[in-house]
Amino acid sequence: MTKTKLHKNGGIDERHPHPEIVLIGQPNCGKSTIFNSVAGYRSISTNFPGATVEYTRSHIAIEKRKCNIVDLPGIYSLTALDKAAEESKRYLLGERIDVLINVVDASVLSRSLELTLQLLEFRIPMILCLNMMDEAERKGVQIDTGALSKLLGIPVVTTIGSKGQGIDLLFHETLAAMGSPQIAASLPLSKHVEDKITLIEQHVDPEARGAMNLNKRLTAIKLLEEDPLIEEEYYSVDASFSAELQAIKEELTAEHGAPPDAVISAERHNLAMQLFEQTTIIKHPLRRLKDKIDSVLMHPFLGYLAMFVILYVFFNAVFKFGAWLEQPLLDLINSGISNITSGLDTTGFTYHMVNAAFQGLSGGIAIVLPYLTPFLVGLAILEDIGYLPRIAFLLDSFMHKIGLHGTAVIPGLLGYGCSVPAIMATRILTSPRDRFIASVVAVTIPCSARMVVIMGLVGYYLGGNAVLGIYILNLVVVSLLGAVMARLMPEDVPGMILEMPPYHRPKMSVVLAKTWLRMRDFIIIAWPLLIIGSIVLGAAEWYHLDHFINQLTRPITYILDLPSQVGTTLIFGVLRKELSMLMLFQALGTQDVISVMSRAQILVFTLFVVFYIPCLATLGIMGKEIGWKKTGIASAVTFVLALGIAFLGRFVGMIIF
Repeated sequence: MTKTKLHKNGGIDERHPHPEIVLIGQPNCGKSTIFNSVAGYRSISTNFPGATVEYTRSHIAIEKRKCNIVDLPGIYSLTALDKAAEESKRYLLGERIDVLINVVDASVLSRSLELTLQLLEFRIPMILCLNMMDEAERKGVQIDTGALSKLLGIPVVTTIGSKGQGIDLLFHETLAAMGSPQIAASLPLSKHVEDKITLIEQHVDPEARGAMNLNKRLTAIKLLEEDPLIEEEYYSVDASFSAELQAIKEELTAEHGAPPDAVISAERHNLAMQLFEQTTIIKHPLRRLKDKIDSVLMHPFLGYLAMFVILYVFFNAVFKFGAWLEQPLLDLINSGISNITSGLDTTGFTYHMVNAAFQGLSGGIAIVLPYLTPFLVGLAILEDIGYLPRIAFLLDSFMHKIGLHGTAVIPGLLGYGCSVPAIMATRILTSPRDRFIASVVAVTIPCSARMVVIMGLVGYYLGGNAVLGIYILNLVVVSLLGAVMARLMPEDVPGMILEMPPYHRPKMSVVLAKTWLRMRDFIIIAWPLLIIGSIVLGAAEWYHLDHFINQLTRPITYILDLPSQVGTTLIFGVLRKELSMLMLFQALGTQDVISVMSRAQILVFTLFVVFYIPCLATLGIMGKEIGWKKTGIASAVTFVLALGIAFLGRFVGMIIF
């Protein structure tokens, strides 16, 4: 990110030819939904708090005026110690912002206003967006927006982002705020706290605020709160005031019996409550059926039973749909390949390479899409309904039993989609130890790429129940692995605070857009790699190089009782997990795997692929997040784990099949 000075009057410099609009709010307030409504679904909005830890940027046009819009990660407070809060704070301090749109969940206004009060301290042109007004109405919450706007000194706009209501007015007010020189000041705290802030302001040297966009009041508050980011920037320029500042903080602590940051937080909380009481009327909530659903889905016994039933139906529905669609697609594609290659010499190099390329293409169409598409659609529906956080709640007790912070459930659940965002989501964990354990656990969870292998082999040849068995086995292994690592790296584990979002009716346009965003990497990246990989493997077979690779991997395939030609597919699987299965067809010379490998061998191969070394993209992000040494340890752990589980699976498969 390029650091530039803040233009509080909405001015435009040459490096930023378009106005900068920034969305910020607490998790699950509908911020990303509003972003997507104008940016065209470039961000995956989730009904799952804490899912995003990076910001998303898009270029849009509002009333024919070109603008940049940024979606910052959802945060509860700028004083939090997690990575998401740090990312947002760095952006607010270091980047140019012409208008700040604070999106809040109107149904929990009192809690949401605490972040609003912090944002006012930055003295940036701001609009308060009261989103999810339908949910507020259902809860009996009636808000006097005019009174709230007057008290805060900023425009207040109501929206229902999921239905697109109020979006036009919101961005009309945004454009108006760009041209307005009026900037609301932060609301005063109690007199004794304000006296301390004023005293610090008198000693703040404007030159000591460095390159960050700090006003004197904000600097004073952040120094009083002992914000590490501000202290580092300020004291690097001017440390002369540190002794007197310490005396002021000690005096405030003595007066209140709490550290300054806790005192200021309590002041904001009290002020938010006052604003809420002055502008809101609470009436009887509207009771609906979905309000009673949690009595079953989150019941200490029925909740687990319901979760098993839901996942059982979900997986079997996906597999039956994929199996119904797969064979006709295979027949159609094989017929097309035969027609295209009919004029070629079947013993020649050209035929061999063309056939290899078409095998890669057909593998992606007929094996992956029938299973991947319905799985991602179903996952998006469960996510948008709001059921995934319920799963996280049910699994929280298990996470504590294996010695992890309950919030580690979030990277784990994201891992079912893709390991890369799952690793990035470990930033929400404050402990380096927790981040390392959560990273290792996340990469052993079958992502959508490994899900392709599970569905395309086990699902197709062994059935949906066998697939569910692999997922249950995976949960057991993940639990044991986490427990062992936690015992080897002991540390006190705090409790988890996880917001339960309200249930929402999935919007099909959002579900399809989200499905496309998650499939895009396969279509744009994995599919070309698959075709290129098929060609490379075809060339290796033509020049008999595949025998050399298979000899290098023979110790693994021998231990697992797999055909020797499977070795090359395991190498390709490190590039992208889908390739390990799709290259299998190329290596075996047929898509009818059961004619070459037994059912037990199919199970063993799948178990090894599910648990062994993560793909290159995941290794890259792990190296960045937890360091290359720990990444190497994690890779070694997963490899040994995969070898051991697959070896045991060899004997289990012989008994079952």
